[in-house]
Amino acid sequence: MTIVLETVRLKLHDIAHGRSGDKGNRSNISVIPYSPEAYPLLLEQVTEAKVLELFAHKGASAVKRYELPNLPALNFVIDDALEGGVNSTLNLDLHGKTLSFMLLAMPVEVPLDRVREFTDGRRS
Repeated sequence: MTIVLETVRLKLHDIAHGRSGDKGNRSNISVIPYSPEAYPLLLEQVTEAKVLELFAHKGASAVKRYELPNLPALNFVIDDALEGGVNSTLNLDLHGKTLSFMLLAMPVEVPLDRVREFTDGRRS
């Protein structure tokens, strides 16, 4: 017998917040769930491949995900996502700090019966 859980599609920012920065042509984005119970969902759905695909249009060449289960959090290091870096690009406001919002807009599938649990810690 196969059990199918009903899910709802939310934005990552509904269940997690982020911290980010940049160094040269590398962006660093941490994703921290509001509820520790949401961490396994992040591990499953916020993968290196999905993050690389999300930043491909910016020229990202590689993504490394670091898992920090004791926090719990994920940290992504994204290479070549800043078009040469803050001092090299002609684009305005391309710093790594702004790129966390792009990652946090990523859709995730959340079990319907866990939405409240995963979003209760969210700041309004």
